[in-house]
Amino acid sequence: MGICNVTPDSFSDGGRHLAPAAARARVDDLLAEGADVVDVGGESTRPGAHPVPPAEQLARVLDVVGYAAGRGACVSIDTTSPEVVAAALDAGACAVNDVSCLRGGGLAEVVAGSGAALVLMHSRGTPGEMRGFSHYPDGAYGDVVRDVCAEWEEAAARARSAGVPREALVMDPGLGFAKNARHSAELLARLGEVVRAVGVPVAIGASRKSFLTMVDAEAPPSERLGASLAAAVHAAFAGAALLRVHDVRATRQAVDLARRLAPGPGPGGRP
Repeated sequence: MGICNVTPDSFSDGGRHLAPAAARARVDDLLAEGADVVDVGGESTRPGAHPVPPAEQLARVLDVVGYAAGRGACVSIDTTSPEVVAAALDAGACAVNDVSCLRGGGLAEVVAGSGAALVLMHSRGTPGEMRGFSHYPDGAYGDVVRDVCAEWEEAAARARSAGVPREALVMDPGLGFAKNARHSAELLARLGEVVRAVGVPVAIGASRKSFLTMVDAEAPPSERLGASLAAAVHAAFAGAALLRVHDVRATRQAVDLARRLAPGPGPGGRP
């Protein structure tokens, strides 16, 4: 899943693809690098980000959603707004990426009956309420895997009650969202447990995130590629179905080579 942020303020690439021509070029690049899904968003979810009105989100994303769909891409719309979801689905999107874990009303109802997939990302609160990158009380979770899965299941139940079938759901544990670096690292390390617990496809978004600085404290987002690739390879081998990344070609190379080099089925081998 290649990231196309049509925003001025995303934590890693804000402003780079805000202009329509730049956003279209980003789609072209993602597809050329082998992206299976193009994830388009018009609202930053970095800590402290302010909500973007639906009309402004649509002005940013609708052209690029239609362009990507016209190129035959599977397009995911990254938004928490039912209005934006409805317009993006009409423009050709086939999936919705909801970072609110269905906190607001109406989004699941729009998805229901559309045939679209719904990615529900675990989170607590809004991006604007997050105090900083990887800042969260250490004792906020008893067992982070158990708690995240249980809270996600509550959102999944709300989706089902709104008419979204469970087979349309994708689970994202929300690395970095209402989690400190230790929480995110533990979720990633124990991702196999998450996959087995939820029984639906699992998406992982570790690319360039702040928790990766646990192995390189001074690295800015643009210089976290090595850690991002290691996280992606680990997630793929732990059973993740989707990897949401900025660097599609590099990630595909890393995962594909790791799979080719891994031993076959058996103790310690490839699944």
